[in-house]
Amino acid sequence: MAIFVDAGTTYSKIITIDEEVKILLPYFHHENGNKKYYILPSKSLRPLNLNITRACGHMGGVCENEIVAMSKGALNIVDRNSTILDLGSRDAKWIRFKDKKFADMDWNTSCASSTGATVEMLLKFYDINVADLKFNSEKYIVNCGIFGLEKIMDDIASDTSPNEAVSKFVHGIAYNAWSFAKKPDKLYLSGGFCNNKCLVDSLKKYCEVILLGQFILCEGLINE
Repeated sequence: MAIFVDAGTTYSKIITIDEEVKILLPYFHHENGNKKYYILPSKSLRPLNLNITRACGHMGGVCENEIVAMSKGALNIVDRNSTILDLGSRDAKWIRFKDKKFADMDWNTSCASSTGATVEMLLKFYDINVADLKFNSEKYIVNCGIFGLEKIMDDIASDTSPNEAVSKFVHGIAYNAWSFAKKPDKLYLSGGFCNNKCLVDSLKKYCEVILLGQFILCEGLINE
């Protein structure tokens, strides 16, 4: 019996193996054999008092390095030569393999104002469903999340729809993420942005995109 947790800033991902835990809908995600998968708000994690086997993220305790977890979770899935990007609520990290061996990496933890948390706030503020965001061929040059917000508000004041303005912002994030990962021809994407079609379609303007989903780090903890 085991419990593995990727504790993100906004959401936590949990995989249990032969373990029954009191996590009810809507947090139950799916199951595969003896594994059960959950996604829940991170603020709801600590009250569960789980007996965690291994974890990564922002929770302290039995924590493993996130880059190592991502690598081990992706290594058996990706091509021999590949770049994996994990784009989260407050940071972005990537690793490159050459012949299935480590070749390069980077981790941006100093400024993530234009990653997931900012997008979630924009969606709530303008009452936009993420599924309604469509790829926009135009993009904001998002060097700073605060300046990006200023561009959004200026455009909306000039009669651009909130959906269109936020889509340009998301396109800017996609371009930044691809550039941050050193502009690969193919990119394996991990994290919550896998569920943001506008972001994925924006990335596809620059490279081939393969979605790994939200549980790659958890799977890597199992493989630790």
